[in-house]
Amino acid sequence: MVDSPREGKLARAPDFVQLIDMASESVGGKIVFATDDFFAPAENLIKSDSPRSEEHRYTQFGRWKDGWETRRRRVPGHDWCIVKLGIQGTIRGLDVDISHFAGDHAPRVSIQAANVDEDKEPAMPPRGPRMGVAATAEEFEAVSKLQSGDWDVLVPRTVLRPGTPASGHNYFLVSSQQKWTHVRLNIFPDGGVARLRVYGVGHKDWASADPKEPVDLAAMANGGACVGFSNALFGHPNRMIGIGQPRSAADGWVTARRPDRPPVLQGDETGALLVLGGEWAMFRLSHPGVVTHVEIDTTHFKGTCPASCRLDGCILTAQEEEDMVRQQWEPPSHRWKALLPATQLLPSAAQVFDSLTPELQDVVTHARLTICPDGGVGRLRLRGFPSSLCLLRPRDKPLTRFSMKAGFRSGL
Repeated sequence: MVDSPREGKLARAPDFVQLIDMASESVGGKIVFATDDFFAPAENLIKSDSPRSEEHRYTQFGRWKDGWETRRRRVPGHDWCIVKLGIQGTIRGLDVDISHFAGDHAPRVSIQAANVDEDKEPAMPPRGPRMGVAATAEEFEAVSKLQSGDWDVLVPRTVLRPGTPASGHNYFLVSSQQKWTHVRLNIFPDGGVARLRVYGVGHKDWASADPKEPVDLAAMANGGACVGFSNALFGHPNRMIGIGQPRSAADGWVTARRPDRPPVLQGDETGALLVLGGEWAMFRLSHPGVVTHVEIDTTHFKGTCPASCRLDGCILTAQEEEDMVRQQWEPPSHRWKALLPATQLLPSAAQVFDSLTPELQDVVTHARLTICPDGGVGRLRLRGFPSSLCLLRPRDKPLTRFSMKAGFRSGL
């Protein structure tokens, strides 16, 4: 089910690391169970920050470690833990990071996953602060109801490679298109792991959505994704459709300065800059729909805020999207609908604008944000309503595609 490229064989990290870490504590991920938390608790696995090392720091149980580390096992079996994903959806890739665990890292791992209905989750004893302890008989009895040993295997038992002391990423590509709610990390037989990253795209239950409440149609947590961009030197556009507010200037889409900008900038009578071109990012919406409000958040972008932006939308089928990828996203101009005209942006501010297409027939599947001339944006929210003229994603194809219902085009 998976391929497993190693960090040492890659010129750069795989593309899936630009997606949401669905296990992170920052999006609501939590540890459900761990067989042992002697040297360091499993909760460290899902921290949102990078692992660090403090060489001379010790606890009453041994050397302090920024990760999950079990005692040296002296009884039969192996250690494992279960993570409930904060965002439920499709897993596109995994990163088992053993940075700073030289000599103590888990030699081998495997990873399993399951889609567990909320009403079938067993009541687990609260974990609370943990260190120097192993799972109790009560915890083992409760977790046994999940039958996690029988879950689907995403990563078979695999040897981990430590890499350098400060960088021990082990990447795994996942080809399954199923929706997952929980993952189980098995380590063989014991040891430490600094971080477990579960990268993917969220899945929203549209059937249960309130039809009267607008929803962010671009949000990655709901299934939105960036499918093309002109420049992303300092930050990938997928960050704009992430969870919550931007945490810093590193949490957003940031482009290089355009080399073709004029030596001396000039403006028109309204104060708008007279420059040619701009940088752009293309998004596939989580569900075809009508965009009623556009939010552009430049918080933390004080000296890099774009001068202005515009937003356009269009309807594309699966094949048309593939064609646009090959053509580097140059759809015919007649396909575009203006969602937001050229609008000046304020630095370090969240601005909300009414869309130009409030009519129910103005359905779009894709949206293109263009910033002029360059710069950084923390968040892009496209709030609106999913269309009843639904374009369905086929279950047997990757989420990079749409298929169109028979008769949809004639109904437009």
